[in-house]
Amino acid sequence: MQIYVVREGDSIDSIAAAFAASAEEIAYDNQITEPYRLAVGQALLIPGAGSAGQKREVHVNGYAYPYIQDQVLSETLPYLTNLSVFSYGFTTSGDLVPPLVDDSLMIHEAWQQGTIPVLVLTPFDQTGMFNNYLISEITHNMEAQQNLIDQMFLTMEEKGFAGIDLDFEYVLPQDRVAYAEFAANVRAQAAPRGYTVSVALAPKTSADQKGLLYEGKDYKLLGAAADSVLLMTYEWGYTYGPPMAVAPINKVREVVEYAVTEIPREKIGLGIPNYGYDWTLPFVQGASMARAIGNVEAVQIAIENHAEIQFDQIAMSPFFRYEKDGVQHEVWFEDVRSMKEKFHLVAEYSLRGMGYWQIMRLFRANWLLLADLFNIVK
Repeated sequence: MQIYVVREGDSIDSIAAAFAASAEEIAYDNQITEPYRLAVGQALLIPGAGSAGQKREVHVNGYAYPYIQDQVLSETLPYLTNLSVFSYGFTTSGDLVPPLVDDSLMIHEAWQQGTIPVLVLTPFDQTGMFNNYLISEITHNMEAQQNLIDQMFLTMEEKGFAGIDLDFEYVLPQDRVAYAEFAANVRAQAAPRGYTVSVALAPKTSADQKGLLYEGKDYKLLGAAADSVLLMTYEWGYTYGPPMAVAPINKVREVVEYAVTEIPREKIGLGIPNYGYDWTLPFVQGASMARAIGNVEAVQIAIENHAEIQFDQIAMSPFFRYEKDGVQHEVWFEDVRSMKEKFHLVAEYSLRGMGYWQIMRLFRANWLLLADLFNIVK
């Protein structure tokens, strides 16, 4: 498969003719609907005969909420090794709190398509925010911790989960070791039951990196405690921050370079964002708030507002600016070019694979490119 960047005057038909490809297939693969309008600078995946030679095997994880659309789930599952159901919480006494929406159907669908369903455990409070008091309680109160582990295993057996993902954020520095010991305890009890345990890691570039996101996450200890880890290599550009790439490849690389010094490469998954942001300008710290958008939606915004898509050669990410109703906007998102850079990083560092936050929006070209470059472990 090839990637083509749209130029002024191009059409689906002219591009198809140039590559001796099917216009219908190009439109389908890139989720282009009638009347088949294109944006200058838009990156298209062009169908071809497939990759030559042996492809490397990778594990692919995708996070999803139980309210994911059936069609999005069914089309995405063939490309996933694991489906991480987001999320289960817990109380200070270790009682497991299920998602508000029943997840039984998505677990069943995962197994039907050969994908392993994973229970994601998060320390959310009643407001839906990460709560480090919950983390402190569950990592130091061994009675509550065992109650939580017992309830997780009971739920996993009843519902058909085969793995656990610990997504604990804002771990306090003083709980750093206790959290790693908790992860190790979960794994020690999960392994005899045939369950795997993964841990999500904030994107650190050094062991002593300051900040509440980082100080409680010990890469070496958690890498040893878990079967695998996911580097959360996204959110440089985020809702309350200034406009920039969500996952600039230069910043992502710095995290990977540190991670491989602390954790075996065969345990590391690279976090990949399946979304972008639309900022209004000027950005005002503390007042501005970007809107999360899908990658296909971003291209539609560019088309509707006659914006030309640019590509930042340092971040290796697409972006554009437009004006609507007298307001200036800046959009950063992902396309097949930026995804290919991340895939190359996985191959370059011989990582275990990648994990997507999240798969709620279909990005068909991404999955086709992934399958073209790798064999996905099932």
